[in-house]
Amino acid sequence: MIELKGVTKVYGNRVGIHNITLTVNRGEIVGLLGTNGAGKTTTMRIIAGYMPPTSGEVRVAGFDVLKEPREVKRRVGYLPEIPPVYPDMTVRTFLEFVAKMKSVPRARQRTVVSETIERVGLSEVADRLIGNLSRGYRQRVGIAQAILAEPDVLILDEPMTGLDPKQIVEIRQLIQNLARNRTVLFSSHILLEVTVLCDRVAIINRGRLVAQGTPAELSRLLRGRRRLHLEVDGVQDKVVAALKAVPGVAGVEVRGGRGSIHNYVVESGDEDVRRAVFRALAAIDAPLLRMEQEAVTLEKVFLELVARDSLSGVG
Repeated sequence: MIELKGVTKVYGNRVGIHNITLTVNRGEIVGLLGTNGAGKTTTMRIIAGYMPPTSGEVRVAGFDVLKEPREVKRRVGYLPEIPPVYPDMTVRTFLEFVAKMKSVPRARQRTVVSETIERVGLSEVADRLIGNLSRGYRQRVGIAQAILAEPDVLILDEPMTGLDPKQIVEIRQLIQNLARNRTVLFSSHILLEVTVLCDRVAIINRGRLVAQGTPAELSRLLRGRRRLHLEVDGVQDKVVAALKAVPGVAGVEVRGGRGSIHNYVVESGDEDVRRAVFRALAAIDAPLLRMEQEAVTLEKVFLELVARDSLSGVG
């Protein structure tokens, strides 16, 4: 549904995004993850037709954003980071105005507006001024205007920004419901939201696409840094020597203890060394009291990939 090939955007002498290639399939929820200023908003504005790329090709539902902008806009619902709403209008009046702007057939406009109000949970505030609504309700109004014409693609730029925990849960559930019959691309710098909502993740840093894949696929990129956390009862020097002798173990660190019981961190490569570690400790009669394999979270993947990209010196 969304395809970017070598997309670059230059603002004067500053590069906003550089050579981004990304595909979002029908029915997927894909998250653009990056720090503030990484290029997420620029990427989404280009996809939505809000601004043209300097170079590269962008297609939505098979239509070229530059050559067929009207066809693209018919298929895209876009929520910028700041919801595009009129504070001096009521929710219903504003959505009726949007329905006209989006060429919803006149005979269906009132029905479509009423159905959308109910779908996004705005029934209680439908006749209130938008300017008097909470941030969470204004966000819902922004989502309502984005889905009003039943777009195939929904683009949400930082939809959780500024919301309290209760509002975040409500908007998250709303996005999950909306994604059942459409493609969703949303940006965030909040790792939890990306982990919970997304089928795939695309990490952007300094305007470049650093990595993309499912959270599990991205986690495999860091398999070279597996760690085991052990609690062992035994003579420290003998335990360290036995652990270092295990094939695949790259390093052993002692992290405190009491009496003969100490905590150890064992670093290994891609292979799973847990069975070999157990046997090595049993061979020296050092009881293993605890063994935990450190989880590779999306947060660790993100921080590691961004750090690697920053150290590469490529702009």
